[in-house]
This record gives sequence, C-alpha cells and structure tokens, in this order.
Amino acid sequence: MPSRPQKRCSTGIAGLDDILQGGLPQGHLYLFEGDPGTGKTTLGIHFLLAGIAAGESALYVTLSETAAELREVARSHGWDLDQAGVELFELVSAEQLGPETEQSIIHPAELELNQTVQGVMARVEETRPRRVVFDSLSEMRLLAQDPLRYRRQVLALKHFFARNGCTVLMLDDLSASAGDMQLRSIAHGVVWLQQIVGEYGADKRFLRVAKMRGIAFRSGEHDFLLRTGGIEVFPRLIAAEHHKSFPPENVSTGNAALDAALGGGLTRGSNTLFVGPSGVGKTSTAVACVHAALGRGERAAYYLFDEGLGTLLPRARALGYDLEQALEDGRFELSALDPAEVTPGEFTARVRRAVERDGVRTVVIDSLNAYLQAMPGGKFLMLQMHELLTYLNQRGVITILILGQHGILGHGKLDVDLSYLSDVVLLFRYFEARGRLLKAVSVTKSRTNRHASTIHEFRLSEQGVEVGVALTDFEGVVSGVSRYTGGIALLSDGDGGDREA
Repeated sequence: MPSRPQKRCSTGIAGLDDILQGGLPQGHLYLFEGDPGTGKTTLGIHFLLAGIAAGESALYVTLSETAAELREVARSHGWDLDQAGVELFELVSAEQLGPETEQSIIHPAELELNQTVQGVMARVEETRPRRVVFDSLSEMRLLAQDPLRYRRQVLALKHFFARNGCTVLMLDDLSASAGDMQLRSIAHGVVWLQQIVGEYGADKRFLRVAKMRGIAFRSGEHDFLLRTGGIEVFPRLIAAEHHKSFPPENVSTGNAALDAALGGGLTRGSNTLFVGPSGVGKTSTAVACVHAALGRGERAAYYLFDEGLGTLLPRARALGYDLEQALEDGRFELSALDPAEVTPGEFTARVRRAVERDGVRTVVIDSLNAYLQAMPGGKFLMLQMHELLTYLNQRGVITILILGQHGILGHGKLDVDLSYLSDVVLLFRYFEARGRLLKAVSVTKSRTNRHASTIHEFRLSEQGVEVGVALTDFEGVVSGVSRYTGGIALLSDGDGGDREA
C-alpha cells in the first residue's frame, strides 16, 4: 500500500522551499546551524511569518536575544511581529539577570537546565503554537555542561513538541568546536548556513541541506542573500530538470556574409563564443545579433560585467543599432552587474527569470573574463557555467559568450579555455595590410552547421557590422597576429577605416 505524502510547511523562503521540493515535513524538529551573522534569526522569522500567513500560530523562544532586539531585527526588514501575531517568549528576562538575583544563564549551578526546559514546555502548553523557533541551543549547551544531560533534555523537548504537533526550528551558532553531533543525530533535518569573507567585495553566503529524513532534496551549495526585506535563496541549477522542446532553426546575426560564414546563422539551442583581443569588435558584433533578434520580435537579455550602460548604448547607436525603444517597452533587458557584489547563484537566477518569466530567446554574457574576476570566492565556476549553458541550450535560447584575450593584439593566453563548452567559436583577429592595422573574423568551430573555413575582413561603420569577401593570402594566423599579403580589395580601401571599434 503506497504511503501518504507528508504534509509540508513552507519556510517562507521560495528558494529554500524549492530546494526542499515543497518545504519542511510538518511535525518534526529541525536544526539550522551557522556562525553568527549568517541569517539564522531572519530565517526563523521568515518561517514563523509563513505559518501565520497559513493560519498557524507561531512562537519564538529566545535565550540569546531580548524580545526588543527581535522586534528591531524584524522592523529592519519591514515586518511587525506584534501586528503579525508572532508570540515572543523571552526565557530569561532582565529581572532574572539583575544584580539582586545574581544569576547567570551560562552556569548550571545558578540556573538549572531543567528550569529552562520546563519554562519552554509551560509556554507551549499555554499558547499551543503550530510553529516554534528555539534560539539558541548554545545557551542550553552551556547550561548542561555534560553532553549526556544535554542530549536527554533535547530529546525530552523533541518528544514534547511532537506530542503537541509542533514544527520546530532549533537555531545553533556553532559555539561547539566540532559542531553539535548530539543534536544532528536527533533532528529530523539539518541545514547549514555558511558565510565566506573575501578579500574584497560583499561577503558571500550559501546554505547546504546536510540531512532531511523521508524526502528528496537538492544537495550541494546554494547561494543566498541577506538584505533588507529578508533572505533570498538561489537553488543550485540542475539543467536536466529544465528541458523544453523547441523547433530547430537558424536565425540571422543581422549580417548576411557572417550568416554565410556560420553556415546559415546562429542556431537555436546553441551557444557561440566570441574570442579576440580588446577593441576588435566582439561586443559590437554581439549587439548586432541582439538588434537582429529584437527586429524579429523576440526578447533579449544582455549582461554586462565589463562595460557600463553609459558607453554601450551610445556606441550601439553610432553603429546604427538603436536599442532604447526595446529597453523602454521591456523587450530588451540590459544589466550592468557590479563585479564586487554578484554571486554565481544570483547571476544564474537572474538568467533563469529572464528566460522563464520574460520569454527571453537571446542571451549575451559580456564577458567571461569579468565573470571569473567578479566571483573570485566562487567554487567550480566553470562547472556552474557549463550547467547554465546546458540549461540555456535545452530551453532553445541562443547564447553569446564574449571572451577577451590578453594584450592589445591578442598574443596573450586566455583566462579560461571555454572552447570545449562552446558549440560555435568565432575568432576575431587584428592583421596588418598596406601599412594599416585591420581586423578579420573566422569561424573555427561549429557543432551545428557546416561552416566556412575562410578568413574574412571585418569592420564596424555607420551601417553596423561589415564582413568582406574571403581573404586567401594570409600569413601568421596561427601565431596570433595575421599579415595579409594578397591583392584582393579590402573594405577599408579608399576610406578612413573603422568609425567605431
């Protein structure tokens, strides 16, 4: 006989509910561990407010903070605990800690652990809450001193909460040197909240579900932000969960000659890597592809890690690609990301929202160099990028990645070799011809189309991207700096060359 699905209760955080695939199973005790400042208190308030919204009563038991401090924390996020109906139980009041009593909450001889536990039980029996947050276990651990006594008291609380139908979050600040293995074995589920302090930029936070009995959950590290308004969790992307059928087709880059070199244009469900030195025209070509997508009535998103909006939009306008109208009517999302603030999980979540909520069909990431520099504390960034590209391919999105080479002429190495992840590679190069420094473009790889192997002159003008005929007499292509010695007419013959690089 199949078992009934467990009833779930929302944590109040959409991303965490997604990781737990529906929320926490009701009626159990859960341990949330993390160093001070990782967001445990805010998460606990989220949990209780979600219970209130679902018609459940809520109790916050505090040993480590005063009720006034909790109200202040909630107000900083725009929440009013009293108005919401959250019951606050300050287990040790100011009177109990006054000089006339000479008591301390950290010595078992002065305030016995069983008094603490009995106080919690009495308040629960009085208020009959469905959800309880217990903050924090470090005080109970100090009171107990003895691990066996501590375990027995926690077990007593667990059974008491279970009899009363409570779903309980116990918060722990990891004051125990090796973590609280006693409670981890008792708890129905364990979630770790962690914080990374980098050398520069904002601290990075992530959580990990270490244990959750009876349900499937997404393992691994999940980035989250703690800011005004509460916690936002970004579940780790698993591309295999997001496959969507789409008709295969090639679409134009906006330039017929470049389409021909690519074997028919850009293919839906593929990613194209633009590689070349600084100033060679990678970004401008990506803008041309976006302009062509908008011209087809599609939506597009452009994520800038390098350049500001104040320079990209005027540059596009000078090339004949006016994007302002599409920005105004919401068909084009242009985001300049702060390199010191963004996390890999947050960036992935932004891309997913653009694709799933806004219907974006073309995505540009400019550039991968800055993506890596923006998140030096991130782990396995290339694996995360691989998952993101796989997700975009499976959703039928055309993705353009820009990767710069070191040095003005492109002699230097790449920050990362992403060519193995790319379906198409478009190589931009400078070359010397007739005493001038010109530009060339060639397709070096394509998994989707039968592409041309020729090298074409490339330039930018008031008409946008221009691609010339194949140039057959090149020298030094492999070395990195090409030199043209042929007699075929060049695009720049008879004029002043590029208007905009």
